[in-house]
Amino acid sequence: MRAIVIDKPGDTSVLKMVDRPIPRADATHSVMRIHAFGVHRYEVLTRAGGSPAVKFPRVIGVEAVGEVTEPATNSQLKVGQKVMTMMGGFGREVDGSYQEFALVADENLYPVDYDGDWITLAQYPENFYTAIGALKSLSLTAGQTLLVRGGTSAVGLAAIKLAKAFGLKVTATTRRKAMLSELIENGADDAVLDTDNSLVTDQSFDGIIDMVGTVTLANSVTHLNQGGAVCLIGLLAGEWIVENFNPFILAGKSLTVFDTTDVQQDLVDEIFKLIKANDLQIPIAKVFKLADIQAAHKYVMESRELGQVIVDND
Repeated sequence: MRAIVIDKPGDTSVLKMVDRPIPRADATHSVMRIHAFGVHRYEVLTRAGGSPAVKFPRVIGVEAVGEVTEPATNSQLKVGQKVMTMMGGFGREVDGSYQEFALVADENLYPVDYDGDWITLAQYPENFYTAIGALKSLSLTAGQTLLVRGGTSAVGLAAIKLAKAFGLKVTATTRRKAMLSELIENGADDAVLDTDNSLVTDQSFDGIIDMVGTVTLANSVTHLNQGGAVCLIGLLAGEWIVENFNPFILAGKSLTVFDTTDVQQDLVDEIFKLIKANDLQIPIAKVFKLADIQAAHKYVMESRELGQVIVDND
């Protein structure tokens, strides 16, 4: 099988295609045929050496969609079953999605009820799971208001789609004026500019999903209604630490954080019920082949297009 192996961190030239044996199932791991996967900016960071916990050589890539070709011993999974995988050390502690087959722990394989093509399916795992987890952490009800800060990101677009399916009134942000109309076209009820880490609006909201990160957190809190909550799920600005943060601005408000470390099958099932009932999709910015993974990494960092970058493994 073909695999993209990184022997040491660096620029796109370290993404090397090699031939490897197809893995074999064992007592707790099944073999997954990877048909497609999304490419993310944080994978570019890992490739460049920005994830100290990742040891090389490594096949990176944190999510994939495909089918089971060899179930683990006594597995509940069946040959040909459609599955997705994400997190669980995939692409970090163990080899990930940048290959044709992967050995994946059964506990990290999630059956999906979906009839569409592999490329379309590949937009969902990380993006929609993160978005629905953030939404649920806010405990909003139909008719309430939500701000999606970082609305042009793939997770942001997924959050807009899911929030509308939940009956919320959604405002989304962008740092580029030209993208305001794009956010409306992708389902937001309103769109506002985010300039120098401050929202160009006096509006306040019942809940805020903040993907920009620690640099906008204080400003997000000031735009919360009393009783509202901010869920921090991203670090698009690249800053991990909140500087000069006054916790008392949270009086009467809440702050939560969501990540996809603990993936639950029932939430995966809920996502695909919503996708089927509401025909939820985000734009797919561009599709690459595995052999063009270097170009895919360059595109992810340089492109200004909305949507998810996908690698088609077929």
